Amino acid sequence: MSDHDTLLDESTPTATSARITSNTMNSQTRSHPQIPPFSASFTDRNLKVARSIYFKTLIGGTVALTVAMFAIFSIYWGALWKAPEHPLNGWIVDFDQSTIGNVVVQALEASSASGKITWSQVSSSNFPGGPGEVGNDVVEQKTWIAVVVNANATSNLQSAVASVDSSYNGTSAITVYGNQARSENGYNAILSPTVQAVLISTSQKFAQSYATELASTSANLTNLLSNAPQIVTQPISFIINDLKPFDIPVATAMTYVGLIYTLILSFFIVNISLSARLMSGLETHLTTASIIRLRLCSSFITYFFLSLFYSLLSRAFQVDFSRRFGAAGLVLFWMLNWAGMLAVGLALEAMLTLLTMKGVPFFMILLIISNVSVCFLPIDVLPRIYRYGYAFPFYNISCAVRTILFGTKNDLGLNFGVLIAWTAISCITLPLFQWYMRRRHISELNGTMQADEKVAD
Repeated sequence: MSDHDTLLDESTPTATSARITSNTMNSQTRSHPQIPPFSASFTDRNLKVARSIYFKTLIGGTVALTVAMFAIFSIYWGALWKAPEHPLNGWIVDFDQSTIGNVVVQALEASSASGKITWSQVSSSNFPGGPGEVGNDVVEQKTWIAVVVNANATSNLQSAVASVDSSYNGTSAITVYGNQARSENGYNAILSPTVQAVLISTSQKFAQSYATELASTSANLTNLLSNAPQIVTQPISFIINDLKPFDIPVATAMTYVGLIYTLILSFFIVNISLSARLMSGLETHLTTASIIRLRLCSSFITYFFLSLFYSLLSRAFQVDFSRRFGAAGLVLFWMLNWAGMLAVGLALEAMLTLLTMKGVPFFMILLIISNVSVCFLPIDVLPRIYRYGYAFPFYNISCAVRTILFGTKNDLGLNFGVLIAWTAISCITLPLFQWYMRRRHISELNGTMQADEKVAD
């Protein structure tokens, strides 16, 4: 081996760390020559220096972790602190254009002050295909929820009164179109409770006023109460048409909690790869260009197979991937997980070079918290600073999984694009970091060698 190769070998982070560790152990042995191994108690007076180092390390690490906790965990706490910070948008489409339509529109617009849903009236002329077209726009995520007052709702009620129609059903007046699979937490916690509360209140108030009106104008009120009481007690009501229900419970593991697991798995791969390079000696023997190629290629190959088995785990629990894309659904899910693991795994791999194993866990915590903070509730209801989530891996993986499993809006091109962009950035930063650290360690080693030569002289 040439002198230059030896210089490169000893200039790696591992060689430097090993040299420091060896020097530290030798120093401690010289400091306590009178203490045999495994023979002293913690309060031994000869361990004063060791105790000082121990407490400084322990207290310093705890303080650093506390600072990191307040700085990083606050991201997640802040996301939920005032949720919803901003309202979601909802549509009111009045196909009735009469009494019932006016009542519902006024009630919903007045409820916008609650700050959970901002209602906008959209002209029915924008939907020549009828209410079904409104539902399509909800699925395509042009609005979070839509309340449709069906055509002829008022005239149908009047006809039922005139004919004492015992088959009349007040729920035919109003239809609510929702999309639970877009965000099951946002739907269950914000959208559904809010719209139901407003419509139930509106239905009850309308029933009271309509009963009073019938009592003063209709001669057959007694007949109505006897043969069709629902016309008086519930003249209008509503049904909720959840167009894309979140009906695969195990999907929660794939759209939220499981995303944390994929990042943890990626962290394990980073550790395993580092251990493999250290145990084999490749970390100290390879040139800078060779070790960069090794780290990148091993990551791509390892995540390729790991993501396959992760995808098969979900399939083993009977997750149906064929709803939207047929047999290709499972393959798409596999490729999505591969891209996701590369996005977060290579970011960890790159930062490992700069932060070493002592610092990279802090970066991993930051990566986890900053990602999960934008996945639990819709980004639209969070403070505006959380709009960064649109460009983060977890959010895009979650959206893509919902498209594959439930058939929500298809933005797979955008979702994969974000993940590929993260991977590309890491493919640039990792070589730069590796080159920088290798040069720095070579410089440190040269300085150490020159100092040793002066001492020898």
